[in-house]
Amino acid sequence: MEFFWYVVLIGILATYLVLDGYDFGAGIIHLFFAKTEKDKKAITNAIGPFWDANEVWLIAAGGILFYAFPTLYAASFSGFYLPLMMILWLLIFRAVGLELRGQIHNKMWEAVWDKAFGIASLLLALFFGMALGNVVRGVNLGMVENGVSTQESHFFFLPLWNPTLSPVASELGIIDWFTLFLGVVSVVALMIHGANWIIYKTNSSLNTQLKEMVFKMNFVLLALVIVSLSVWHIIEKEPFHNFIDNPILFIFPLITFVGLFGLFKVRTFQKDGTGFLFSTLFLVGGFTSTTASIFPVVLPSTNKVNPSLTIYNVANGEYALSVGVYWFAIALALVIGYFIIQYKVFNGKMDDVGYGEH
Repeated sequence: MEFFWYVVLIGILATYLVLDGYDFGAGIIHLFFAKTEKDKKAITNAIGPFWDANEVWLIAAGGILFYAFPTLYAASFSGFYLPLMMILWLLIFRAVGLELRGQIHNKMWEAVWDKAFGIASLLLALFFGMALGNVVRGVNLGMVENGVSTQESHFFFLPLWNPTLSPVASELGIIDWFTLFLGVVSVVALMIHGANWIIYKTNSSLNTQLKEMVFKMNFVLLALVIVSLSVWHIIEKEPFHNFIDNPILFIFPLITFVGLFGLFKVRTFQKDGTGFLFSTLFLVGGFTSTTASIFPVVLPSTNKVNPSLTIYNVANGEYALSVGVYWFAIALALVIGYFIIQYKVFNGKMDDVGYGEH
């Protein structure tokens, strides 16, 4: 049952990455590319009916984590307390920026909330990439000092950064050059993803410019992916051992590179949704490749005193995991039904939706 709930958790997180990922990306596009009121409206119209529903998947992931893997939930929410609070405030400012912008028709008012929406989206993309970097790199479980645990074996706490910004230092921080690098990868990938969503859902005057941007930024993304694969050896001596032992897992990197190389043809796609499909493949493939590389570990230990947290030593009891399957099936059916109806109602281009107008 542990494996089943692990697959469920990864599936929900991947869904959140795709759905709220295009919201973050659209916010980044809004910040850097939308110069006219018409373009700004097109972007907010493209995500307006969807962004709050998309965040349901993040809440669902937290619920699954709490229910199926309570030890991991407790360790993560205490150890990553500082960045989680920052993410919470960024989510609030992003939502407030969308909702309050149209309340008062004043240029200064609108400019403030435009910046709040755009900057919060940019920082959320950066922080979620860094969060993945922290999971891959690992933490000092038990807060070992001089070979002795000073806390329980699953407990840790990280400051925002350490003096050296090194991912292999004895005292780790949330921000180091490795996690920051993955944060940059996330920003570039989600900006491309958001641009593809805007192209798919609007007839904005920005679309031609965005296609050109996606093509050029895809070269940057390819370079970043190659570098990330290279520096991974610094963090993990055998980063690809799971793929070598289980060749079937190569399906995930294959999906990643199909999405990545498919985006190089973005300027010639006949259907506006094709680019969004390829950026979705890249995000899902990249995320699942990363999680598959450390499986069954869910949070590596950087010391030799305390073992890494795996899906087996952080899971709930067998009976509880079994009973929850029935309730999960009901909840999943309701959520999928809701999303099918929502995306059917708001099918097609969104230029005339008029989100946020008062």
